[in-house]
Amino acid sequence: MCERCIGLPRRSLLGALSATLLAAAGPAPPSTLTGDEALHRLMQGNARYRANQVHTRDFVVSRAARVSTHRPVASILSCSDARVGPEFVFDQGPGDLFVVRVAGNVLLDEGLASLEYAAQFLASPLVFVLGHSNCGAVDSAIKVVQDNASLPGHLPELIDRLKPSVLAAQAAQPANLLHAAIVDNVRRTTQAVVAAQPVMAGLIANGKVKVAGGVYDIATGRVNLI
Repeated sequence: MCERCIGLPRRSLLGALSATLLAAAGPAPPSTLTGDEALHRLMQGNARYRANQVHTRDFVVSRAARVSTHRPVASILSCSDARVGPEFVFDQGPGDLFVVRVAGNVLLDEGLASLEYAAQFLASPLVFVLGHSNCGAVDSAIKVVQDNASLPGHLPELIDRLKPSVLAAQAAQPANLLHAAIVDNVRRTTQAVVAAQPVMAGLIANGKVKVAGGVYDIATGRVNLI
């Protein structure tokens, strides 16, 4: 690590890294897809996935082209849950999705920097926040809020980011608290991406990037837009 970076807080370090990348690489060429077109492509892929009619792909033939080309049609902020694979859920091939995964699909600084990179340098026109049914991270946050459960290691830091959604859902007294908290978490995360200064907010305001969110139902395979 460079000497001048030592001692900088994490957010400042990520900001310095983004500025360095901007100066070195410059903005990516315009995407051939709009955000709306990218979202339509994802939802068409999800329909094929649900119908078990996914595209057959020759991974060998396209491998060489991917060495020099990196133009994902969308960036996905997804939960780390092993039952949720964005490339499968949306029936997309290698190189099509720029995927950031973290338990509870929360927006951490490093994840935001990754989304900024994809939007600024890879011309990815869509950011999609993908939650899912039966999310263990959100369920753990409910247990912490309701039962004052104690979690080890760094888990409390993660749960703190999910508590606002649990509290908001709980106040509404829904029939299914877990589902309501999952939906609220996706909504809050999409709002956080939209408001993220300076990169994402600027690209969104200029119409270069669209932000959307949805919840993947593990039982049916359907992604329901939020």
